[in-house]
Amino acid sequence: MDVTELSERIRANDPAMGLRAVGALHRLAEQVEALSVAQAREQGWTWEQIGDALGMSRQSVHAKYGK
Repeated sequence: MDVTELSERIRANDPAMGLRAVGALHRLAEQVEALSVAQAREQGWTWEQIGDALGMSRQSVHAKYGK
């Protein structure tokens, strides 16, 4: 689903379409977050720095991505 299709679904009066768009946005956000965390770690960022940037605790970020 591309950005144009997402925008159309969000503006539609059909809740099912809007909810599917929300799901797609959540999946995209998770992918971007995971890639960004991996890049930050490769560049030497600490879990605390990453957590601060995401508005999370370092423990939460480490639990989610530290494996």
